[in-house]
Amino acid sequence: MGKVIEQTFYSQNTVIIAKNILGMILCRKLEDGNIYKGRIVEAEAYTQEEESCHAYKGITKRSATMFKAPGTAYVYMTYGMYHCLNIITEREGFGSGVLIRALEPIQPKDILLNGPGKLCREFKITKELNEINVCTKKSGLWLEYGEAPQEKDIIQTVRIGIKLAMDLPWRFYIKNNKSVSKP
Repeated sequence: MGKVIEQTFYSQNTVIIAKNILGMILCRKLEDGNIYKGRIVEAEAYTQEEESCHAYKGITKRSATMFKAPGTAYVYMTYGMYHCLNIITEREGFGSGVLIRALEPIQPKDILLNGPGKLCREFKITKELNEINVCTKKSGLWLEYGEAPQEKDIIQTVRIGIKLAMDLPWRFYIKNNKSVSKP
């Protein structure tokens, strides 16, 4: 198994993390002992300073997790039916995180992970995992170091699926990867 990403990685600027998390491996140990793995191929940054972020209006029941320590999982529902996974970044008390938008399947290889709802469904990531520490395998959800894409293969663009702060180029994905979600 690979080396688990430590908390210091998540204690950086959120936009930098959204770029540098590409190529890392998301791992999920299921109740039956199976471990699912996927290479992160798309991610978006969100901070309390812009209005599309759940933390923009401060600490609320929904956003409280975003103000936790870096390396905390923030799992929430969207459209009342899809879970989404963010990893909290920067520092405790500052609402920010990186949305994991898409994975390239590693194990098992025959699942679709080309969207935040799909990857959470397939990896069985639900609200029960909200606020867990992703810096340890004991949590059942963690990230490992992987092979970073070459700079020329990283596309930076505006985020998708939002209605506010749409002009910020805080979405990163690996060029020509078939697992990247469609705008």
